[in-house]
Amino acid sequence: MEHAQLRYFLEAARLQHITRAAELLHVAQPALTQAIHRLEAELELPLFAPKGRNIVLTPYGEYFYKKLQPLMQSLDDLPRELRTMARLEDAAVHINVLAAPSLVAEAVAEYRGIDDSVRIEVHQNEQHDLFDIGVATRTFFQQPEQEMDGSFVCTEDICLAVPDIPRFQGKKTVALKDVRHENFVSQECSRQLRSICERYCASAGFSPNIIFEGDSPSAVKNMVSAGIGVGFWPRFSWGRMDTDRVLLLEIEDPPFSRDILVTYKKNKQDNTKVEAFFGFLTGYFRNASCRSR
Repeated sequence: MEHAQLRYFLEAARLQHITRAAELLHVAQPALTQAIHRLEAELELPLFAPKGRNIVLTPYGEYFYKKLQPLMQSLDDLPRELRTMARLEDAAVHINVLAAPSLVAEAVAEYRGIDDSVRIEVHQNEQHDLFDIGVATRTFFQQPEQEMDGSFVCTEDICLAVPDIPRFQGKKTVALKDVRHENFVSQECSRQLRSICERYCASAGFSPNIIFEGDSPSAVKNMVSAGIGVGFWPRFSWGRMDTDRVLLLEIEDPPFSRDILVTYKKNKQDNTKVEAFFGFLTGYFRNASCRSR
């Protein structure tokens, strides 16, 4: 199978029209038709069937399209990924942040006052593996351990943020089963944290009714303080609660916590800047953890 044949097939399958596909591909219609016929002959299966003036995918064509599309997308992404890999060789430190984004942002801002020669680039993509330093929840971190050249782990308790109203006042702890009928609010981009919390709720016999997803811990805090719902609050990565309208209760169901994993990889010939920031970042996390106790 030739690359051009696969491209022609994908475009024809997407449009289900040979003429329009040929126009978009800037090829003659007979050339497109012949390429698809050669592909069908090689596969020994019909990929298209006529339908009036248009074409439709056969069951074989539908299956082939479903399997081929992500493969071609990955192929298209390779040049960009290779350029990203090349950029890893310069003075930049690339961080992939899948947990504790607010705390990482604070650390980056403070570090720039220490060394303004380093350029720190932040990514937030679970599928992205071209980075120098990764920050993620250990349970869901998929990178093979042997590819990491350094790692730091800290355990963080997760509390329940509740409004300061009579039914919660005077409490220090709460059982998950006692809030199963409450509405929940969460941070939209914290997919790993949300997965952990949903799993804990499932172990308590319910699925949280999430009615609002904010773009920051502040949004969660404001919705809880307004009495809209309750929310899970990582103790140190989201910071101290700075309002008396919200109470932080320890969750009785043990162990309601998560491990945050900070790792780095030696991608460069000179890893001095990466290792320096890694040391600073892990110290920053360690100090934040101590302050929260």
